[in-house]
Amino acid sequence: MGGRCVMEGTMKVAVMEGIGKMGYTERPIPVPKDDEVLVKLEYVGICGSDMHYYEMGRIGDYVVEPPFVLGHEPGGTVVEVGRNVTHLKVGDRVALEPGKTCGKCKFCREGKYNLCPDVVFFATPPVDGVFQEYVAHEADLCFKLPDNVSTLEGALIEPLAVGFHAAKQGEAKAGQTAVVFGAGCIGLVSMMALKACGVSHVYVVDVMQKRLDKALELGADGVINGKEVDVLAKAKELTGGEGFDLAIETAGTEITTNQAIQVVRKGSNIVLVGYGKTGMMNMMMSLALDKEITFKTVFRYRHIYPMAIEAVAQGKVNLKGIATHIFSFDDIQTAMDRSVNEKAEIVKAVVKIAE
Repeated sequence: MGGRCVMEGTMKVAVMEGIGKMGYTERPIPVPKDDEVLVKLEYVGICGSDMHYYEMGRIGDYVVEPPFVLGHEPGGTVVEVGRNVTHLKVGDRVALEPGKTCGKCKFCREGKYNLCPDVVFFATPPVDGVFQEYVAHEADLCFKLPDNVSTLEGALIEPLAVGFHAAKQGEAKAGQTAVVFGAGCIGLVSMMALKACGVSHVYVVDVMQKRLDKALELGADGVINGKEVDVLAKAKELTGGEGFDLAIETAGTEITTNQAIQVVRKGSNIVLVGYGKTGMMNMMMSLALDKEITFKTVFRYRHIYPMAIEAVAQGKVNLKGIATHIFSFDDIQTAMDRSVNEKAEIVKAVVKIAE
């Protein structure tokens, strides 16, 4: 049944019509190719990049040309299967990895496919995202969810994958004491990934108490409010003067990056995940050299989805807990506006596309 579209007709699509303006249109339901499946989307997360495109109309060289479809964190159910697909069937619930790579370049051949220069990634201009009712997607990028993992959690596997990639880049392991800077969505999933990797003590730094309360609720061993206490003194106290074994920086600010350099022990790893506003920062490089710190960076993820899904299935990660707000698909304008304007309240917003 590869080429024949069972789901004929049109689907509702939410489009960005301009900066700060959402609307709807109808488009044909896509026909899956032989190596694709058609997925009826149920939940799609709102990412920081979606908000940035919505507010600014661009991220660096990626410029939105309206009408543009945002959203790249989807979970849903397979409703049609391409001719060559054998590992999925109609009715399977799946998490979709949003980036389709070329498979031929040096990076793809080395297994570092997240660095593929020709990646086609949902909601990265000019490629449309998935704030819509259906999507046809490469079957190998659709990962079946176990019975005890919901499609809401399936949508949130995408940010969780960033957290696990950060933990892997940092060589996280049992017995360590780690610190995460930033308690937004990526900071929280990084904290949970570190805990799932067996890191003994994970502390989270932020300046918004509500976000720190959420970090504690989701399993952080302690939190540091940078507005209220001296981060460096508190770090010293928590580590007995030794410094942290690992730091993951998700806030993207100069202040937190330099705090990371100051609070880690000699010979440790710092993983930089957060993007700053300008793309430039001054860093305490003399101290970093004296400590022989290894800096790792993160761009998306690679080979992580199965591990992340398994961690959720085993109860090692409370992924549902980060979804603080769920909005109806009919209310996409409100969902985007509130996500942009209520960052202290909304840790993670998810759009419910369908039941």
